[in-house]
Amino acid sequence: MLPMTKIIIHSVLLACLVFGVSSSSAADTTHASKSVEHKQVVDYLTGRFQPSKHPAFSRVPKKYANRSGFYLRTEAYNAFQKMHAAAKKQGINLVIRSATRNFTNQHYIWERKWKSKSRANLNASARALNILKFSSMPGTSRHHWGTEIDINSFNNSWFTYGEGLRLFNWMNNNAAKYGFHRPYTAKNKNRPNGYNEEKWHWSYTPLSIPMLRDAYQALSNDDIRGFSGSNTASKIGIKENYILGVDKSCQ
Repeated sequence: MLPMTKIIIHSVLLACLVFGVSSSSAADTTHASKSVEHKQVVDYLTGRFQPSKHPAFSRVPKKYANRSGFYLRTEAYNAFQKMHAAAKKQGINLVIRSATRNFTNQHYIWERKWKSKSRANLNASARALNILKFSSMPGTSRHHWGTEIDINSFNNSWFTYGEGLRLFNWMNNNAAKYGFHRPYTAKNKNRPNGYNEEKWHWSYTPLSIPMLRDAYQALSNDDIRGFSGSNTASKIGIKENYILGVDKSCQ
């Protein structure tokens, strides 16, 4: 449960005690507060907020990224700073290429790919599955949560030689010390579903694991809406196969 929703529920119950609200009214109020809580959790998990205006987020300085304007949850940003400094001492420069993306950002990415001429002849389900190899439906991306970073390159092959391999090996050996793990490892019997491998994508699990559990409890495929092809979410099993389809280190 997000801290903000805990505060709301506590305040409602406290008001019932202080002002002597009847038990039936208190029950109605508690039910209403739970509905508010559920909506807030769903809105957060699906990225329907502005990171720049959210009190739990910090702006990432340009020195840590390839451009300005990125945001992360403050805990994740603080952990990244420490990891960046440790890597720097070993001659490795970690560069954030992407961080928090809200629903609007993800909607733009999805719609651009949906309308691509290369996918024009595919039916809705096939088109969605093709995009889902590497890109999330709006409302389903872990990048909504403020816990995810993409670093240095969006090309898996870059991490297989030279500078990229050194960086990848360092991350594999050290990132967990700072709370970062890879959600999208190579597919195998332990991770048969979901997105293809992304060697650039790392998750701050002290926050993202509780959020994944919130997603398991609070989200349904019916919550995934508001974009082209959203009607395929249930058929594809977007929650079961993609949102929950992560490496064990991120569960």
